[in-house]
Amino acid sequence: MSKLSNLAESLVGSEIVKLGNEISNRIRNGEKIYNYTIGDFAPAIFPIPKKLEDAIVTAYRDGFTNYPAADGILPLREQVAAFIGKHQGISYAVNEVQIASGGRPLIYSLFATVVNPGDKVIYAVPSWNNNHYTNLNLGQACEIVTAPEHDFMPTAADIAPHIKGAALLCLCTPQNPTGTTLSQSELEKICDLVLEENKSRGPDEKKLYVLFDQMYFTLTFGDTRHYNPVALRPEMKEYTILIDGISKAFAATGVRVGWALGPVPVIAKMKALLSHIGAWAPMAEQKATADFLADEQAVDTYLVHIKKNIEERLWTIYKGFEALKQKGYTVDAIVPQAAIYLTVKIDLKGKKAGDKEISNQADVTQYLLSEAGLAIVPFHCFGADRESPWYRISVGTCKLEELPEVFSKLEHALSALQ
Repeated sequence: MSKLSNLAESLVGSEIVKLGNEISNRIRNGEKIYNYTIGDFAPAIFPIPKKLEDAIVTAYRDGFTNYPAADGILPLREQVAAFIGKHQGISYAVNEVQIASGGRPLIYSLFATVVNPGDKVIYAVPSWNNNHYTNLNLGQACEIVTAPEHDFMPTAADIAPHIKGAALLCLCTPQNPTGTTLSQSELEKICDLVLEENKSRGPDEKKLYVLFDQMYFTLTFGDTRHYNPVALRPEMKEYTILIDGISKAFAATGVRVGWALGPVPVIAKMKALLSHIGAWAPMAEQKATADFLADEQAVDTYLVHIKKNIEERLWTIYKGFEALKQKGYTVDAIVPQAAIYLTVKIDLKGKKAGDKEISNQADVTQYLLSEAGLAIVPFHCFGADRESPWYRISVGTCKLEELPEVFSKLEHALSALQ
């Protein structure tokens, strides 16, 4: 095959997709696999809100099948602004709101709007897809390796040495893959770093912007709270682009309605980029989402329901790992905080399965899949070191009634090691 563009030649395939292909092959061959790899929802377990579903069908029947406005239909932008205002106490005008087909095109267009080739992009590892978006936009990756002591979240002290001259700081809270969050005090410190850095730049210099991915902000549990940089430091509104949508809050990953909120000059350029890409959310889905968000009681009722079901699964799995840990197995877990993910540690390197030694973390992943039927995603798929013993468990496809069997098989597999 002839050589393609430098960008095409530099693309790296998704590690999760590779793992998913193997899982699919095993299932086709008749193996029982508990697949907790994908950050998605099984519709039979987590259906979208009935009111939203009915509104989508009605919108198609009513002829909402033409092109939407480039920035999204006005009723939806109004309802998004109202939704953020209600839940986060911050005010946005409709020209500060951009609608697209989920979070991905918004994130890509933000990168393309503020990152020049060679510009420094700061992000934590593990984190979702920042490495790929940086590569797609020819940015210079500045990866901050995070630690379990800080729940795998970046701190202001981690960021400070790298902030000079950076074009974009990527933050995600609640975070994919960890299911953990930034505290109020830490986010305030990070905001102060950004404000100080931007004050030091001349009037003709490009500012440092913050990509604030809060796609999971409605899904926090217990005493965990979500904090927004604009609410904590109103001056941050000039430099912050919020990324959000219905994918996770309403289990509507395939409905493809997302939104960005930010300063008008940035949002206007993102709109221009998206108008050429054509990554609009479908007209009918936009109309339906606007109608659904307008019904605050329906929204609140659904959020109570979905949070209860997600939290029950996260805590059941967490307690299962704690029980294994108490029995002396080399596993651990971080207390559930948010999102649909649990961070767990399975450290089996150096142990033997019969005559075969488990010599690296890839062997651990394969052993769990082969001997326990447990499919989970190693943190190296999110940019962490390949030998990291930490994993993401996603509960969007998890059946509660299967968990006793899952832990029985896992313990049997762990006990077979020497």
